[in-house]
Amino acid sequence: MKLSQFKFDLPKELIAQHPSDNRDESRLMVLHRDSGKIEHKMFKDVLSYFDEGDVMILNNTKVFPARLFGNKEKTGATIEVFLLRELNRESLLWDVLVDPARKIRIGNKLYFGENDELVAEVIDNTTSRGRTLRFLFDGTHEEFKQTVYKLGQTPLPKYIERDVEPDDAERFQTIYAKHEGAVAVPTAGLHFSRELLKRLELKGVGFAELTLHVGLGTFRPVEVEDLTKHKMDSEKVMIPQETADKVNQAKDHKKRVCAVGTTVMRSIESSVSTYDRLNAFDGWTNRFIFPPYDFKIANTMITNFHTPESTLLMTAAAFGGYDLVMEAYRQAIKEKYRFYAYGDAMLII
Repeated sequence: MKLSQFKFDLPKELIAQHPSDNRDESRLMVLHRDSGKIEHKMFKDVLSYFDEGDVMILNNTKVFPARLFGNKEKTGATIEVFLLRELNRESLLWDVLVDPARKIRIGNKLYFGENDELVAEVIDNTTSRGRTLRFLFDGTHEEFKQTVYKLGQTPLPKYIERDVEPDDAERFQTIYAKHEGAVAVPTAGLHFSRELLKRLELKGVGFAELTLHVGLGTFRPVEVEDLTKHKMDSEKVMIPQETADKVNQAKDHKKRVCAVGTTVMRSIESSVSTYDRLNAFDGWTNRFIFPPYDFKIANTMITNFHTPESTLLMTAAAFGGYDLVMEAYRQAIKEKYRFYAYGDAMLII
């Protein structure tokens, strides 16, 4: 398929700037792949589509406050530093993005906090905006992390055009987040409240967890018309044996296996046995899913409404069927659904 087939005009006012008041009261569009039927519900109605023995796979990655603002030595210019991932724990080496990038060169030092609580030195250029920083910090690694948490901001995407608010620290995070390492939230999971998870559990729905630390590569623009030529960034994935066992048992009993989000879908499709069963996994994936694609594990999917021409939209279209998903997006715009991270959800069954 071609990139241009995923283009659509999205009115700016449909880009959600805040989450819904209650997590499970965002809207839910339900797509039936067998009939092409489209329903309009509330997210908490997801309860009626799942039964005892079904399994939902959740990404339990945890977002950390990855956006720092510092000052360049000598000039004092304000520099935004976006922490992507820690390269070396002992040396405090980090892969980062800087903005504005043109003024940040190897050897420059950056100072963070009113009392220069953190200092970093630029030791490499990786891309036009990418740099490797070495943080100069005297304390323990735990104290370093506490300092980052104190100085850093919740990494809201740029399309949320407002300042970070105190509530974002909680709301830009799933309630089941456990393992720190993501710079963006797996958005499909934002709609689950504790009450809804409990009600699903009481109904006999099982939960299986994996970890994919979401990096900015998930949102990197596709810049080639021929999708086969697009390369995804690698992201770290961990699928425990317990998760593989739960999912395979549900498959054996012909139950619903629901991938909660595109990150989950990419993770499970990266670790499939020759007999179409889920394997435990600890490694990296750069899996890019676009139509046509033969899915092996999940038969149900929850996802948000995504950006035009994004890899996330392509994954949803591969699962739901290109024509049905693009028609759903047309209806979503007409019905004024809210888009992107803090927006509404879609269930594809």
